[in-house]
Amino acid sequence: METVEPEKSKASVRKRAEAIKSFRCKNLIAVIEDPTDIKNIGTVIRNANALGVEKVYIVDPRKALPDDWQEMREQKSLSKISVSAVKWTFVKRFDSTDACLDHLEKNGFVSVVTSPHVKGKTNVYLHEGDYTQHTKLAVWFGNEARGISPLAVERSDMCVAVPMFGMIESLNLGTCSGIVLYEVAKQRRAYQSTYRRSRNKGKRAEPLPTIMAREDDDAGFQAV
Repeated sequence: METVEPEKSKASVRKRAEAIKSFRCKNLIAVIEDPTDIKNIGTVIRNANALGVEKVYIVDPRKALPDDWQEMREQKSLSKISVSAVKWTFVKRFDSTDACLDHLEKNGFVSVVTSPHVKGKTNVYLHEGDYTQHTKLAVWFGNEARGISPLAVERSDMCVAVPMFGMIESLNLGTCSGIVLYEVAKQRRAYQSTYRRSRNKGKRAEPLPTIMAREDDDAGFQAV
């Protein structure tokens, strides 16, 4: 049975927002390409928010979603499925894969796609990839039935696959996004804990914490 978070007071919301601020993975975007199920869209947004991903982009040629983020936040179906995560994670829609890639590249983002082995591309299993080498990174997830498009693969830096060991060699979009974004965010959070993301990169005098302490832990934040 799925749990739904209770309504929080404004004071507790502000406190939580301040507490998680330094844990967010800056310049990390999750991209969903041509999703058809609103439940999957909500789940990916929820995963992105929970794991500290900064933004979610949606390639939506069917125009199932409004252009304006504020309108998305007020869409009851999306808000309910994402457990209100759409209210706290910036979401931007695009009419096409080309438009989304153009926007990302114009702003200095490098794309990686979740895809099985593709001839001629750099192919890695999830745990083998280094997701810290690019300051700005977009992680793409494909359509539920067709997967990632050839265009997105062509303009990506590498293809990332989740190792599977069962008779069924596939994961649904929500599950896949949770697994992949966890690993990517973990690596980038560890990196930004140690190094500064700036023109003059260098080690921090004191590493930032990478794990939030439990609410009943009096020791405060702890670095891992």
